[in-house]
Amino acid sequence: MTQYLLSVYTNDEDIASMSPEDMQKVFEAVDVFNAEVKDAGAWVFAGGLHPPSTATTVRSDDGKVTVTDGPYAETKEQIGGFWIIDAPDLDAALAWATKGSAACAGAVEVRPFQDVPEA
Repeated sequence: MTQYLLSVYTNDEDIASMSPEDMQKVFEAVDVFNAEVKDAGAWVFAGGLHPPSTATTVRSDDGKVTVTDGPYAETKEQIGGFWIIDAPDLDAALAWATKGSAACAGAVEVRPFQDVPEA
């Protein structure tokens, strides 16, 4: 099995415009999706993130460390959460991402983890 990162991309403006009722529906749909992934044995780990405004970026360059408030990337969409799953192949990971995207009402990027070289 390969592990895949399913990154959920969100837009702060879209989140802010959702009614509490609509947000609750998303939470419930994600809970159902999470249970399905766990029941299928594909679950590794998942988590939601606080808004990008809470980020701190650390850069280390030739021993000089710079710490700045805010996200690294200045973009409209940011990672709002993620799943790490086990899947036999990309098609299976894409099938999970399709369900996850529907549940969280956002775009989901799928990327495989690199293989760990054997020691």
